[in-house]
Amino acid sequence: MRVLIIEDEPLAAGKIRDYLHRFDKSIEVITRLDSVESAVQWFSNNDHPDLVFLDIHLSDGICFSIFEQVGVQAPVIFTTAHDKYALKAFELNSIDYLLKPIKYDAVAAAMQKLRKLTGEASPKELNKRIQGFLESLQEAKEQYRSRFLVKRGNKIRSVDTAQIAYFYSESKMSLLVTIDNHRYPIDSSLDLLQGQLDPKYFFRVNRKFLVKFDSLKNIHPFFKGRLKVELEPANREDIIVSSEKAQLFKDWLDK
Repeated sequence: MRVLIIEDEPLAAGKIRDYLHRFDKSIEVITRLDSVESAVQWFSNNDHPDLVFLDIHLSDGICFSIFEQVGVQAPVIFTTAHDKYALKAFELNSIDYLLKPIKYDAVAAAMQKLRKLTGEASPKELNKRIQGFLESLQEAKEQYRSRFLVKRGNKIRSVDTAQIAYFYSESKMSLLVTIDNHRYPIDSSLDLLQGQLDPKYFFRVNRKFLVKFDSLKNIHPFFKGRLKVELEPANREDIIVSSEKAQLFKDWLDK
């Protein structure tokens, strides 16, 4: 079996690869892609694999854009950090998904389910099920968060996304920063937030910062192809965009 992994987190992709080899040593992982753009190029120029592991939220957008630009003739197992808008669609269709952090038992169960599905269904029927899954998931994708409930002392308030400058993590805690420089701890991880916010306005510049376009004050070239970002309101940390993500960040800025 030839497997393609489309995942922008190297650690998560590595786990999937290791778990697949543990499940069946004959499985060949062809390559790892990390963006919508690279996936579209790959599918346009290569024979399609036997299976695709596909993260819903990629570095340059939501994975649905891939299917809008190129036909994918392969079964898909989706991965997600828990997109509450998509879970109902997952439950209604016969294609599996994995919740992050990914565990071996979940990968093994998904592979067993795939084997059973491919054994019982013709390729035409299998593709029909996949397309039905994608269509139902497509209906859910535009439902992004519009506000967040936060607490400060004994007061609770609702913060509209229009008032948010950026999110960042610190000491295993996620914080929401407003445009008037109020900071509130929130329960959601940045992985979860990335899937809940409209990628037209928010971008995950690195593991610790998820920024809104309007919060970008200055962007400077940095060492070895990296970028240094200044935010408004300011943050005391240096915010560095890796060389691998720098071009995706520039593309997002230029949309």
